[in-house]
Amino acid sequence: MTRTGGSTAVTRTAVGEWSLRSRVLATLGAVVLLHALALGMLGAGALESSVPLSIGLVITCYLTGVKHSYDWDHIAAIDNSTRRFISQGKRPASVGLAFSLGHSSVVILAGVLVVLGATFVSSFIEEGTTANTALGIIGGTVSGVFLLVLGTYNATASVRSWRLRRAVADGQRITEEDMRSQGLIARVLDRPLQRVKSPRNIYVLGFLFGLGFDTASTVSLLIITASASVAGVSTWTLISLPFFFAAGMCLCDSLNGLAVLRMYGSTWRDPVRKLGFNAVITGISAVSALFIAFITVGAVLNTAFDLNDPLTTFLASVDLGHAGLLLIAGLLAVWGIFALVHRSSWRASPALH
Repeated sequence: MTRTGGSTAVTRTAVGEWSLRSRVLATLGAVVLLHALALGMLGAGALESSVPLSIGLVITCYLTGVKHSYDWDHIAAIDNSTRRFISQGKRPASVGLAFSLGHSSVVILAGVLVVLGATFVSSFIEEGTTANTALGIIGGTVSGVFLLVLGTYNATASVRSWRLRRAVADGQRITEEDMRSQGLIARVLDRPLQRVKSPRNIYVLGFLFGLGFDTASTVSLLIITASASVAGVSTWTLISLPFFFAAGMCLCDSLNGLAVLRMYGSTWRDPVRKLGFNAVITGISAVSALFIAFITVGAVLNTAFDLNDPLTTFLASVDLGHAGLLLIAGLLAVWGIFALVHRSSWRASPALH
């Protein structure tokens, strides 16, 4: 319970919602639990197979998961989703974890089925098959449309932040209602996004994003290769591989989600500087989402309609695996510059101490 102006108000924590600190700890705890589960499986398998070989397979899968977490579609989806939640007055700590768990579920399910001998799974993970193509179209369509809608929504928010910044700089006063995205485009785009109300909904999106089987094919290839060419590798060791992949991906996606939350959650006394920061960082997020949506939709059209034009053929060949690192660097650079400027201004202004 807290008291404000002589009256008693019930805090969000008091009515059953966790504090931000508790949600951050729960998110990190879930990541630790996933690592412990994978290590437990590896420990059980180590009793029956070669430990050096098992460790080599585990490191390969773990690093593959870490690398995949920095794909641009992961960064764009987590970043833009977090931005939307914060614009609604929420402070979600588990967007990255939820998205990654959804994505990892596809990998784990496919990996376990392959280890258990479900030969039909090969039709889903083998590139060029009807099943693989169909799932790729489904996953690509969902990710492309979602990023297109969210990127456009955040682009309108960025433009509005710039306009409000100019208004505040000219001496006009703004309210919290003014800070919310408004206008025809925002209202139209808000309707398809209404179902995404909490990080739990991001799990479903992560699962649908993963149906392209790009990540599942990587881990399944490692599993199939290990089981076919190396004698003595235990079943537990093989099953642990997709869990290690998921652990590496969930760790980095969760940290990315928390970093984005920290950036967007920064509150500064100077409204001009705050609006400028929001406009720049939201603009970067929107551009990245729209860029990925354009590439993804183009690749889906190329696959679905067997197109041979140079544009969609090029888009289908684009590898987004390394571009995510550039996006993260850009976001951190912008946040760092604004933070340094804010700290310098704070130290130089005795009235703010």
